[in-house]
Amino acid sequence: MRFSPTTQGYILSILAFGFFSGHDGIIKSIGGSVSVFQIILFASLFAFIPLTVMMMSDRSLENYRPRHPWLIAIRTLLSLTGMSSAFYAFTVLPMTEVYALLFITPLLITALSVPILKETVGIARWVAVVVGLIGVMVVLRPGAETLTLGHVTALYASFASALSSIIIRKIGSEERSAVLILIPMISSILVMGALMPLVYVPLSLPHLGAMALIGLLAVGAQVSIIGAYRVAPSVALVAPVQYTQILWATLFGVLFFDEFPDGWVAVGAAVIIGSGLFVVWRETLKNNSAKSPVLRNANPRPDTGPSIRPKAIK
Repeated sequence: MRFSPTTQGYILSILAFGFFSGHDGIIKSIGGSVSVFQIILFASLFAFIPLTVMMMSDRSLENYRPRHPWLIAIRTLLSLTGMSSAFYAFTVLPMTEVYALLFITPLLITALSVPILKETVGIARWVAVVVGLIGVMVVLRPGAETLTLGHVTALYASFASALSSIIIRKIGSEERSAVLILIPMISSILVMGALMPLVYVPLSLPHLGAMALIGLLAVGAQVSIIGAYRVAPSVALVAPVQYTQILWATLFGVLFFDEFPDGWVAVGAAVIIGSGLFVVWRETLKNNSAKSPVLRNANPRPDTGPSIRPKAIK
């Protein structure tokens, strides 16, 4: 059975944010004893293992040359600063507070897709994204706190992630996944390696294993999210799926941290899932309308405009 592009994008994005959630939990568990910069360095080194396997299947150097070097450079800078900011936020704030700020990302993606990608986002999908965010607030119920550096870095990480996602959507069909992952990773290793004399501490075997797992989850998440933006009919389809991270976080809390959700989590989770499924339904309806002359004539102004179609990658 072959899934539609909408379903493929939805499945890939669910996997991506699941990997990201596991990645964040491990960072939280070791961030109190190891510098953020050291975690990034060693996780990046371990991530080279699966990336090398990906590269071995294609030995043509031309395929690793960026087709959009300036956009790749901007995304690399966003990746480096955004990752460092998010890692720091996870080490100084509760995960629920960090997620509450990072969940602003889908709204930023939807907003940025209009001026940058020239996508038209209909009122129904705007409402679905906002309703999903309300569901997140129901689950997290964040209290008012004094603004700290951790909150500021989490907010910046949201913006960096949103703009990076927009860039992936814009060039993802023309750039190889290995290029989109390899260049930021090499940059991370070089920059974090230069900082090691200032922050390095000896690592235990469990810490090394945790960093290896962080690296593997990061590669899996990047490959999945790039694939999601590549096949999804619209960037706004993938954006609300980030809300499912709270579901992953709840699952990990029950399995590994003996944290059991209350009734508010169940209510919020239902709202989150409902908003995400509504977006998928709207995308499916729009795609079916585009294929049918009768439906297309009956609805000449669908919710979303022409989307960017993936190009074949040699």
